[in-house]
Amino acid sequence: MMIVIFRLNHDIHHEYGYELKREQPMAAHPSVLITGASTGIGAAYAERFARRGHDLVLVARNTGRMEALATRLREETGVAIDIITADLTQPADLGVVEARLRGDARIGILINNAGTAIGGSFIEQSTDDVAQLLALNTTAVLRLASAIAPRLAKAGTGAIVNIGSVVGIAPEFGMTVYGATKAFVLFLSQGLSLELGPKGVYVQAVLPAATRTEIWGHVGADVDAMAGVMDVEELVDAALVGFDRREAVTIPPLPDEEQWTAYQAARQAMLPNTRQEHAAARYRTAD
Repeated sequence: MMIVIFRLNHDIHHEYGYELKREQPMAAHPSVLITGASTGIGAAYAERFARRGHDLVLVARNTGRMEALATRLREETGVAIDIITADLTQPADLGVVEARLRGDARIGILINNAGTAIGGSFIEQSTDDVAQLLALNTTAVLRLASAIAPRLAKAGTGAIVNIGSVVGIAPEFGMTVYGATKAFVLFLSQGLSLELGPKGVYVQAVLPAATRTEIWGHVGADVDAMAGVMDVEELVDAALVGFDRREAVTIPPLPDEEQWTAYQAARQAMLPNTRQEHAAARYRTAD
């Protein structure tokens, strides 16, 4: 099986001040903090990093699942594993994880994986449900990255991995709010890559498509009845290929690298033309 991964084109017009230096290699086996670690993508990351010899800090709401995973991985790999039971939509719980990221110098990799989705169209979704979605998919991602980034930048090493989605570049998929949160994750990751890369901190955005996780139950979909769904293990293995290559954006299911390159090139080509003193001619009213 061949998996093709993609690199973000950093050749942005210099007048915008974007110049990325090559990232410095990080320590061989820093501890890894993984959110949403009780199942799915997060649990698969825990498995893979444990087998690479990294100690882990697992964060999720389901203590029982994390304990079972931690017990097995400790026995099979010998790594040290801590568990933090936390609902990242709750400020107090989020604060506990932020404090751990700020204060524990052993943690050199953050996997910002926790996320959820809600069913229905925008006008059918309740404001409270949307607020909870935003709290987990955007606020928690931002705050945890903000908690660890200054320490990593000072050390000149480390990594932040943000799990986004291809839905974040596809409003046509009809998942308006969920897609908007994942667009935020992608933009945040690209911006942090430009800011933190020169300081030695690697930032990766991972954009899965449909993946066999429990999130489908949250939107009332039967994942077993769907076509083109990637298994979690394959998704994470591909994402880690991108991680090892130090890719800024990794899209495991996309077979043609040139499509992403063209997308980036078209976006970047517009940037010099957006700095204008006057509105474009097509928007001017006749005198």
